[in-house]
Amino acid sequence: MPMTRREFHAGLVALLTAAVIPGARAEDGLVEGRDWRPLAPPQPGTDNATIEVLEFFSYGCPHCGSLNPLIKAWAEQLPDDVTFQRVPVTFGRAAWANLARLYYALELGGSLAELDQAVFDAVIQDRVNLYTEKNILKWVEQQGRDAEAFGKTLNSFEVDLALRRAQDLESRMRVDAVPQIVVDGRYVVVGEGVRGYEGLLRIADALVERARGERG
Repeated sequence: MPMTRREFHAGLVALLTAAVIPGARAEDGLVEGRDWRPLAPPQPGTDNATIEVLEFFSYGCPHCGSLNPLIKAWAEQLPDDVTFQRVPVTFGRAAWANLARLYYALELGGSLAELDQAVFDAVIQDRVNLYTEKNILKWVEQQGRDAEAFGKTLNSFEVDLALRRAQDLESRMRVDAVPQIVVDGRYVVVGEGVRGYEGLLRIADALVERARGERG
């Protein structure tokens, strides 16, 4: 059916509006400012061959603790061209830096899978003070681990290096709150008004698809 002049002009106005008004809905249904915001300038990831998804978090963040089991299950289902990395933040706080050290020490020592959620539960639910090395080692011993050996790992060069890398990512990605999910060094999940943490992950899925399409 031929398009009338009125229909043509209406369609043209709608097209131009979507192109120039911030927050306009994209083809994938995402709205800038509501669902996501751009990271400017974009930041390269640690592996440019894949679409990298970063989750910035802290054991001291209740929302991160609630998201943790969901995002780990989500990450296990990601396709081969997507990598997922968790990055503990410090925000310049010595207490949160100790929590970040705890994360990397657990990872390096092979105990992260078993004790990861237990750390969240201890700090957030049980109000255990894990913000100092002394208290960390006491808690680790209560979990059946060798406190002396864990202390060496906690203060190792490898953990120092991992912490410096995490702080560099936190700075470059302009992380200002947690949990914060960054897709392909370009898109930050906002999720304003979403219901539940599953909504954030649906947005992350859509942004992964967008990044894949843009990579061709």
